[in-house]
Amino acid sequence: MLQRVILVLCLCRPAWAGAAAGVAVGDTAPAVNLPALSADGEISLQSLRGKVVYLDFWASWCGPCRVSFPLLAQLRNELGASGFEVLAINVDEVEADARQFLSEVPVSYPVVRDGEGATPQAFGILGMPTGYLIDRQGVVRDIHQGFRKSDSVKLRDAVIELLGE
Repeated sequence: MLQRVILVLCLCRPAWAGAAAGVAVGDTAPAVNLPALSADGEISLQSLRGKVVYLDFWASWCGPCRVSFPLLAQLRNELGASGFEVLAINVDEVEADARQFLSEVPVSYPVVRDGEGATPQAFGILGMPTGYLIDRQGVVRDIHQGFRKSDSVKLRDAVIELLGE
């Protein structure tokens, strides 16, 4: 049974998830400057400095991403005026797959795309979804892999704490 679980985990990891060292809690988040999927132009993580940001790596084939998107949108709608933002980074190789997902699960927060995989490699992503809670100074304060409905309560509490700093 354990071998089957390990095999499934290995098959679910993207090719770029190999040997990247990764970002740890306490590190400054690496630069992100990617083309927007939801609008023209590019969006950078630097442009969001001064806000608490949940940086969400996702893919169209990711089941938990379908759970997280509406909950993240709700959290952003609730706390956006206080300085909270979600930036979603799609990692699909085929842009049409990402656009199809967004047509089924629309959100109003910014969505960018990195089909080449440079950004997930810089962060050391091992699976989808993976989120980084980043404070107003650009420091990673928490890393979250996977997503369940119940995770939104803990995330909300963490965001409110950072907004109060």
